[in-house]
Amino acid sequence: MPSKALLFLLVGLPASGKSTEARRLEETERALRLSSDECMIPLFGRDDPDSKRNVVEAQLISIGFRAVQLGLNVVLDLGLWSRDERSALVWLAEELGVQPKIVYLPIDPATQLERSLRRLAKDPDQVYPVSVERFESFLDYFQEPTPEEISGAAQYQPPPGWVGWSEWAMGRWPSLPHVDRMRTGRD
Repeated sequence: MPSKALLFLLVGLPASGKSTEARRLEETERALRLSSDECMIPLFGRDDPDSKRNVVEAQLISIGFRAVQLGLNVVLDLGLWSRDERSALVWLAEELGVQPKIVYLPIDPATQLERSLRRLAKDPDQVYPVSVERFESFLDYFQEPTPEEISGAAQYQPPPGWVGWSEWAMGRWPSLPHVDRMRTGRD
């Protein structure tokens, strides 16, 4: 039986307001809020040693899907910069009878830089320092969601070389359980 709970997928660049929106949704939607940055910084400081972020995100995704299956709204505050990441999670949600909702928080580069510098000055141990050059490189990598994606009408195929979204997701997030294990609630 499909869950009536919602899985909010927050999409946006650093300093776009994802964490603020995640906290708002946590309150207004009575949702479990899962944030990769809130896990990464206490565990590893402001570094990403050996791409641990992928492992941490996989665990948050797994926990999030299980919570939604149990009837709890969930907010995944991961950034989800690529269409492939979003497509894989939407596919997985549909496979598991979960209702996904993409929440996109656009931001112009000047505001993004100003917010980021303000956050860094206010609480340097709780944010990742990012240079202007790095911010500019983020714009090259980020794929803005289409209106069809946000509305839930988009259906994208996995990238060339991947059999399906399940395989792609396990390649992107190596510790993510297979969809069959997630379906039964066993990690």
